[in-house]
Amino acid sequence: MKDVLFFEKMITPKIITFVYWLLLLGAVVAALGTMFGGYQGFTPGKFLLGIVCAVSGAVGARIWCELLIVLFKMNEALQEIKKK
Repeated sequence: MKDVLFFEKMITPKIITFVYWLLLLGAVVAALGTMFGGYQGFTPGKFLLGIVCAVSGAVGARIWCELLIVLFKMNEALQEIKKK
């Protein structure tokens, strides 16, 4: 508990992992809404746009979360160097 209170151990990477799964779920829901939503019904163009939305949303969420995790990994590495 002391490590968490004095910022020796970071809890944010665990939160970022949870946020990644929420973003991934959001990308899937948005893609399904794009594919099958609206008043026009099913059209091939909307279906393809939904697939693009799902793929780009998943890749974008992954890249964003990985960049945040890299910052925390750098912090951990710097802490280890500091201890030596």
